[in-house]
Amino acid sequence: MRLLRVFPRRTKATPTDPLVRVGYPDLFGPGDADECHVSCAFTWDIPEAERLAEAWSRYLPTKLGGPAVGTRGEDFEPGRYLREGYTITSRGCPNTCWFCNVWRRDGDVRELPIRDGYNVLDDNLLACSEQHIADVFAMLKRQPRRAEFTGGLEAARLKPWHVDLLADLRPKQMFFALDTDDDRDPLVEAARMLMDAFTASSHVLRCYVLVGYPGDTMPAADERLEFCVEHGYMPMAMLYRDETGGYDREWRQFQRTWANQVILGAKLREYVVLRGER
Repeated sequence: MRLLRVFPRRTKATPTDPLVRVGYPDLFGPGDADECHVSCAFTWDIPEAERLAEAWSRYLPTKLGGPAVGTRGEDFEPGRYLREGYTITSRGCPNTCWFCNVWRRDGDVRELPIRDGYNVLDDNLLACSEQHIADVFAMLKRQPRRAEFTGGLEAARLKPWHVDLLADLRPKQMFFALDTDDDRDPLVEAARMLMDAFTASSHVLRCYVLVGYPGDTMPAADERLEFCVEHGYMPMAMLYRDETGGYDREWRQFQRTWANQVILGAKLREYVVLRGER
C-alpha cells in the first residue's frame, strides 16, 4: 500500500520522500497514494491536524494519529513518520513522572526490532535489557554518521558499562534532562563517570532544561541552567508551552539567550578554565 503522510509543520525530523506533504492539498494532490495518515506530534497542533485530516479525507481514506493524540507507538518503520537516519528501538518508560505522557500512552518500556539509524529517539533506552542496549550500540557502530541520543538518556540509570559503550562509540551528542530537583544528584554522578571519556569542551554532554512553566522564575531557571554548565553539560533550554502552543514572550527571549551557541560556548569555556581542562 502506498501511504501518503501529512504533517502540520515541517521539522528537522520530517521525512522528505515524494509521499510526504506538509499542510493542505495542493496542485499535486495525493498522487497515486492509497491511504493518508496525518501525523501530529505536538498538542498545540491538534486543531490544525484535525482540519488537515478533514481536507485530505476528500481525496483518500484518512487517519489521524501521532503522539499528541495519544496514539500508542508500535514497531518502528524507518522513514515513515521520521526521516531516514532517525530510529526508535524501544517504546514506553517504567517511570511515572507526573509531567510526562509517555507512560500513559505507551506503558512500561518494551523493546522493538532494531532498525538502522544514527539518531536514537527512544523514550528511555537505558531502561531496556542489557542485551538490547548492547545490540543498539552494535547497530550504531556500523552507521556512516556519528551516533546521537537526542531522545535522551536517564542519568539515574547510567552504569559504568554504559559509559564503556559510549566511550567506544564516541557519539556526536547525548542528551540528559533536568526536569525536577531529583535529577540533580544523578546528573552529577553521570558527569563524574563520563568526564573520564568526554570533556566539557567537546560539547558531547547535553541537558534538556524546561523553563517558563507555571510557577517558574527566571532566577530559578538561570540557576538550573548554570548548574548544568557547572557540571560539564551544555544546556538546552526548552520553553514551556500550554496545550494551545502559547508561551510568554519574555520567557521566549530568555530561552533564546540560553540557546545562543556563542553565549553557551563562552560559559562552557569559563567552566573548562576553572576545572583546569585542556
